[in-house]
Amino acid sequence: MAKSRSILAIRFSAMGDVAMTIPVMKEVLDAHPELTIIFVTNKNWGPLCEGIPRLVFVPADLKGVHKGIPGLYRLFSSLRKAFPEISAVADLHQVLRSRIVRTFFRLGGIPVAVIDKGREGKKRLTRKEGKVLQPLTTTIERYRQVFRELGLEPGIPGSGTLPRQANDKLQIGIAPFATYKEKTYPVEKMEEVIRQLTAREEVEVLLFGGGAQEVAQLNALAARFSRVQVMAGNFSLKEELSIISRLKLMVSMDSANMHLASLFGVPVVSVWGATHPYAGFMGYGQKEEFAAQIDLYCRPCSVFGNKPCFRGDHACMEQLSPERIVEKIWMLI
Repeated sequence: MAKSRSILAIRFSAMGDVAMTIPVMKEVLDAHPELTIIFVTNKNWGPLCEGIPRLVFVPADLKGVHKGIPGLYRLFSSLRKAFPEISAVADLHQVLRSRIVRTFFRLGGIPVAVIDKGREGKKRLTRKEGKVLQPLTTTIERYRQVFRELGLEPGIPGSGTLPRQANDKLQIGIAPFATYKEKTYPVEKMEEVIRQLTAREEVEVLLFGGGAQEVAQLNALAARFSRVQVMAGNFSLKEELSIISRLKLMVSMDSANMHLASLFGVPVVSVWGATHPYAGFMGYGQKEEFAAQIDLYCRPCSVFGNKPCFRGDHACMEQLSPERIVEKIWMLI
């Protein structure tokens, strides 16, 4: 029988990025029954870790008790005290905060493996002149490589999804928003998508989002249709995950809900504007053939969609027809 082992994994970031780590860690845990992963991440993301044996969630309060270098040292000290058995560190983030925490462990003689984000390749992919339009190593595969460096080969690719809940209804989730405008499909075009979907009486549409402004927009949108309900603002993250696990399909921007649906193997029609699947952020197990996008010389213009459209016309979204999105939805149902 293999000797038990515990390692620390770090990812301090937005929910979508953290959600991408979960199926990879499940692959690793499934392949190594002697292993426990201590996962330190944003204090709000605990529900993402529930139901996975030997994945231990540790909340980080980076705006409170763990703020700044003193706070990060406090986090390190609490981890060492609570989990003295930690034998290695997987830095899945590679930012200043994670570097500080991993350095504390390294100074104590604990080996560390760090994600390679492939920044140079992403620069070539997104530059205006001399763009190199070719697929880069996926973020999912970059996470796997970190664990390989620690001697932990992940299990079968695609085996990291969580169980889905049964549902006889034809419920389609739509998450029409993203952090940046350059990644957001125009609301009037998404309204047309919903109109075409609800033309079929068996279809129910569930709207997802976050924040008061988005909830207000979703409520206004839902009021124009029957069989359209707003999930945003009405449920906890744990409850939303349960609802997402029962969906027939999710329509999402290049944003968190694509990754939340992917956790459960729910098929996703993803909508891409300024960003591109080639940058490596496609949802776990999702296929690029179901990504709704158009070819333009300027795409992608950024990795995260955080740069204003230099053309000024947002053609990548404005020229993407609702019919193209609907067509891909019917292909998956």
